[in-house]
Amino acid sequence: MYPGQDRYASDEHGWTELLPTRQPRPALTGSHRVPWVVVGAGVTGLASARRLAELHPDEGILLLDARKVGQGASARSSGFAVAVSHFPGGFAADQVPAYARVNRINQAGLDLLRIQVKEAAIDCQWHEQGLYHTAADRGSIIECGHFLQYLDAMGIAHTPLDAEALSARLGTTLYQTGVHVHGGALLQPAALVRGLAETLPVNVTLYEQSPVLGISKGTALTLNLPHGEVQTSKLILATNYEAANLGFLRRRLVGSTLSGSFSRVLSHEELAGLGDLSEWGGLSLHGGGATVRLTRDRRLCLRNTAEFNGAALLSDSQLAKRQSIHRHSFERRFPGLAHVPFEFAWSGVEGVSRNATNFFGRQADSIYFAGGYNGSGISRGTAFGTALAEYASGGHSTLIDDCLACAPAAWLPPRPFLDLGAAFAIKSRFRNVGQDR
Repeated sequence: MYPGQDRYASDEHGWTELLPTRQPRPALTGSHRVPWVVVGAGVTGLASARRLAELHPDEGILLLDARKVGQGASARSSGFAVAVSHFPGGFAADQVPAYARVNRINQAGLDLLRIQVKEAAIDCQWHEQGLYHTAADRGSIIECGHFLQYLDAMGIAHTPLDAEALSARLGTTLYQTGVHVHGGALLQPAALVRGLAETLPVNVTLYEQSPVLGISKGTALTLNLPHGEVQTSKLILATNYEAANLGFLRRRLVGSTLSGSFSRVLSHEELAGLGDLSEWGGLSLHGGGATVRLTRDRRLCLRNTAEFNGAALLSDSQLAKRQSIHRHSFERRFPGLAHVPFEFAWSGVEGVSRNATNFFGRQADSIYFAGGYNGSGISRGTAFGTALAEYASGGHSTLIDDCLACAPAAWLPPRPFLDLGAAFAIKSRFRNVGQDR
């Protein structure tokens, strides 16, 4: 193995297991020179490559991914494309401009994705009927009050729900209160990423299993890969928490490893006993609470662990242990389905910053980066990737200004203090989580 290539280990677990086998594109070999290179074929990189191709139809764009498409973080999420962000704590009137800015970015990404999914006829179970925010324990019930105040003040379309209404819709009596936010979409994230990759413009060339192991600067930027090299004039990095592997944002962005499980396909009788909705997604109003989905293909999906694992996926043995946590949460919500086994489990890594900011802009001469979505990457990553392509091309827009206005990232200490601090911060998410986990 080429030195450093093992940084990009992956596995076949997750949403890709629910899809047909796909033949990956070949790895890059030999020497290449192109005007533009995008590194990372998740939602951010795919959006950047697509927009660059539109802006520069006569120029070649290379899109490089260290893994197979659909094995990175974008396809290991729970499949929520949010339009409205939840800002924990009491509503702060002086933060209204910041709230509005973030939600403009979210909405821009959602709008872009909707168009791309429709125009390319991507079969990713797109379901744009809003998202449920739920509360089961005292802390999250208090937070629900804060959230409702924020939604009211911002004029965001929503419907408050009591325990009876939630039970009727979702088929669980666990939640005591909640809210249906009308904006937002659910989707199959691996199918989305695959679909976007397969429908790229003709002037974009995708290479998979092609990790960039180093970048050198001269008259052009030279990217070193295991079996070749690329020279380019401009480089967009859409590598999220892995930017540090290439020398960027060290001690600014770390990876938090999450895990979840899928049930087997529910029978029609089991589905009929769940509630009025045949498809829904619930986000806990406690930061460490479970994310739950009933998918279009009749599976229940539950994610409720997050930990510092060196920005790596969980091993099969670690994942098996986490499934006992998933199982306990599943049966607490759906005791009538205690007989339904899990069929698949997966882990994924999200990029988080100490002060929950995002990253956007120029990192060095001719090198641009966007990432660090703190768990909201599908819609926001799409917006950031599109805006970054425009910004790197010399464009100006309200979306670019909104992305550039992200707060600077707080500094993180070096290892081993980084590991200890990250582990503590992630563990703190679960403080007083109670029934919401």
